[in-house]
Amino acid sequence: MAASSETKGEGTLRKAFGGVLGFFILLLIGALAFSIRLFSVIKYESVIHEFDPYFNYRVTQFLTKNGIYDFWNWFDDRTWYPLGRVIGGTVYPGLTLTAGSIWWLLNNLNIPLSVETVCVFTAPIFSANASWATYLLTKEVKGTGAGLTAAALLAMVPSYISRSVAGSYDNEAVAIFALIFTFYLYTKTLNTGSLFYATLNALSYFYMVCSWGGYTFIINLIPMHVLLCIVTGRYSPRLYIAYAPLVVLGTLLASLVPVVGFNAVMTSEHFASFLVFIIIHVVALVYYIKGILSPKMFKVAVTLVVTIGIAVCCAVLAILIALVASSPTKGWSGRSLSLLDPTYASKYIPIIASVSEHQPPTWPSYFMDINVLAFLVPAGIVACFLPLSDASSFMVLYITTSVYFSGVMVRLMLVLAPAACIMSGIALSEAFDVFTRSIKLQLPKLFESPPGSGDIDSAQDEVVKVDNKAATDKSETAPKERPSKKNRKKEKEIVETTIKRPLKAKRLLVLPLEASAVAILLLIILGAFYVVHCVWAAAEAYSAPSIVLTSHSHDGLHVFDDFREAYAWLRHNTDVDDKVASWWDYGYQTTAMANRTVIVDNNTWNNTHIATVGTAMSSTEKPAWEIFNSLDVKYVLVVFGGLVGYPSDDINKFLWMVRIGGGVFPHIREPDYLRDGQYRIDAQATPTMLNCLMYKLSYYRFVETDGKGFDRVRRTEIGKKHFKLTHFEEVFTTHHWMVRIYKLKPPKNRIRGKSKKSKSNSKTSPSNLKRHGNLKKNPWQ
Repeated sequence: MAASSETKGEGTLRKAFGGVLGFFILLLIGALAFSIRLFSVIKYESVIHEFDPYFNYRVTQFLTKNGIYDFWNWFDDRTWYPLGRVIGGTVYPGLTLTAGSIWWLLNNLNIPLSVETVCVFTAPIFSANASWATYLLTKEVKGTGAGLTAAALLAMVPSYISRSVAGSYDNEAVAIFALIFTFYLYTKTLNTGSLFYATLNALSYFYMVCSWGGYTFIINLIPMHVLLCIVTGRYSPRLYIAYAPLVVLGTLLASLVPVVGFNAVMTSEHFASFLVFIIIHVVALVYYIKGILSPKMFKVAVTLVVTIGIAVCCAVLAILIALVASSPTKGWSGRSLSLLDPTYASKYIPIIASVSEHQPPTWPSYFMDINVLAFLVPAGIVACFLPLSDASSFMVLYITTSVYFSGVMVRLMLVLAPAACIMSGIALSEAFDVFTRSIKLQLPKLFESPPGSGDIDSAQDEVVKVDNKAATDKSETAPKERPSKKNRKKEKEIVETTIKRPLKAKRLLVLPLEASAVAILLLIILGAFYVVHCVWAAAEAYSAPSIVLTSHSHDGLHVFDDFREAYAWLRHNTDVDDKVASWWDYGYQTTAMANRTVIVDNNTWNNTHIATVGTAMSSTEKPAWEIFNSLDVKYVLVVFGGLVGYPSDDINKFLWMVRIGGGVFPHIREPDYLRDGQYRIDAQATPTMLNCLMYKLSYYRFVETDGKGFDRVRRTEIGKKHFKLTHFEEVFTTHHWMVRIYKLKPPKNRIRGKSKKSKSNSKTSPSNLKRHGNLKKNPWQ
């Protein structure tokens, strides 16, 4: 009795020490997740990165200055001129409200941080939260050890770092945390059957809906798992509690988000959840009837319930089919159709296909973004089947779907990263468990007897003793009845089989001492390589903000700050009401940093407006001038990388301008810009290419830089070197020629000679009437 209480006390102390140690490990993991994302601030400065984050930063500034009610009703007249944009109804507000709340809380605590500083560090803060959420999710699936390992892997995985470095103020900064935390609450409800966790799950889903359009992944993955459990005979009341409140409460909350609204019940992305909702109620009713009726009556009742259920499902399907058939895209959004059919965007929606992050990834991308995790994921999947539970089956389904979607769109590597980290954490945890157990069982015998083949046998004998002792204890605690001879025989067979099964299982898990030690050493080396790669990716590959570029050469480090130089020039040298035209990539930055009105931006909600700009860039000077003048444009901004070797310039994006413009205005044809199917800017380029506005604005005076006009990106000399601009004039070119700004010449400079000649002609002559009619024709045709 005393020994039992002493053993119990030691177990309690060990558990308490393990809990404290795990808590401090989680704190260190959170600190690691935060600090590894600060290379961008240390190497460069505290600045917003990329393109979309500048719009989010501008919206957050408006929110903190004007309040929540003005934010919901804000009509932004500085974007999509002359259409404008209603910000409150077209933006996912989760990121903005989160950063605004943090700023408000800090200022009320007398910590006067600027809005920009809060926006810069929001993503690293939530990466620590995502690591802790990963620990909770993995713990529900496979225990504490796997949870800590998965959290440490996620804190450093390059795929997640690429979207959460300091300054990357985009929706995914908070959405990945919301995604993982929603999955955690779902698995927690599956394991406990608690209505409290089910309600929290719906609230977490609501936060995810507020944060990112990728919430549709959740509302389709969870119904798939519920249907899988029903089909495989794993239905339980816990499954019903985990799913039904999520659909009802989650859908109601999602419809409160203005950008979603009635899409929560009217689009095809949500129909799967409603169909599974009906199915689970039919199954629940069948199980309920089975518990209160006799077997004979149960068959009759099941027939009736199944018949009614099939009729209801057919009616719902008919309604859904009618709704879907009334939509040209069958109720799916363009991005969703691109995921289901990877060729859809390239065929029908070039604006989606033109975005680099919507392209399929290459195989090196997987090794770059998840590194060695790609080799550990299969082992984690196998471990989830030993044994298979509702939570582990959900993780298998999660990793399977995320692998598919990441193969379709490189942006969704971000969704794959948590699943890969969880599976790798499970694999590493199980492997360490096997290897350390093998060493633990064999190490004491190593000092007692000479090394040999008896080590494993003695370790297995130790396992036999433990199993026999457990079986003896179990037999002693069982009620002592006087069984019959037949029952004694059956009990003996049962005891023998129950002893043999765990013994056989544990014998398979005991490995030789040397092999276990070498395997642990190899896993440690593998982890070291992973850490080195992640630190390199965080410091070099993903820390540079796209607005400030650097390059290393034999004469040292070169910094290219041309973008901010150009936006500063626009802010200080143009009127407040001037309109600036550029390709849509630079719209958010122009509005936020130059404070000038733009024609198109990165929201890409109006394909016709973007096609208009693409048509202007693809046309010759005179038609382009007419298009821009009709839109009240005063300045045109182009990005050119031919001098310094910057590959993401407008010349490399030009074919997308042609395709998007030609999709709306048929007179723009892509073959006119290609020579034998090749995109060229040298002497072999087509006349249409050499005379289009984009070519002229990019290469105007370029030959003056080196006398040859050699383009370092295309690695060739340009075809048309000496030309003058007739309808545009150069007003500013940055230091490294990366951004060039042109001004539209006024009409009087363009037609001064013709106007004098026209005054001497007769006003009623047919030629004048014909010329007058030509001047007023549609400039876009």
